[in-house]
Amino acid sequence: MSYTLSFTATDPAELWAETGDAAAALVAGEPDGIANMANVAALIWQAIPDLNWAGFYRFDGTELVLGPFQGKAACIRIALDKGVCGAAARLRATQRVDDVHAFPGHIACDADSRSELVVPVIANDRLVGVLDLDSPRPARFTADDQAGAEALVARIAAALALPAS
Repeated sequence: MSYTLSFTATDPAELWAETGDAAAALVAGEPDGIANMANVAALIWQAIPDLNWAGFYRFDGTELVLGPFQGKAACIRIALDKGVCGAAARLRATQRVDDVHAFPGHIACDADSRSELVVPVIANDRLVGVLDLDSPRPARFTADDQAGAEALVARIAAALALPAS
């Protein structure tokens, strides 16, 4: 089965709302967190302009491990004390970085990335992982992008969760 998705909004807040609705529809009734991450990464890649990477890192209880994504091959493991993804996971707080080269400890998985938005995925007070969005444009991500990505993640976090080990 394939899905034909089209997005009509041009305003970032409206585009994120449309993307959130589509994400909720994609994960509805599907219990497999990795399958849901894969579909949501593909959806965001299709819907949100000016990205060079969109995907998830899963938290294995110790570190972040590469999950489903769209874009170039990426770093496989990220310690919680490293990079933008590690900071988002460690602090359980979104990180919106206008210039990744100015971020202390930035991990350059793709040298073309210039800005980054990372949202922690938390379900039932448990860190599931992070949604990581990279762009080749400096300062690509706005407050509207942050609010939209956070709302999308909050809405579907339980569907992204893997069984507790």
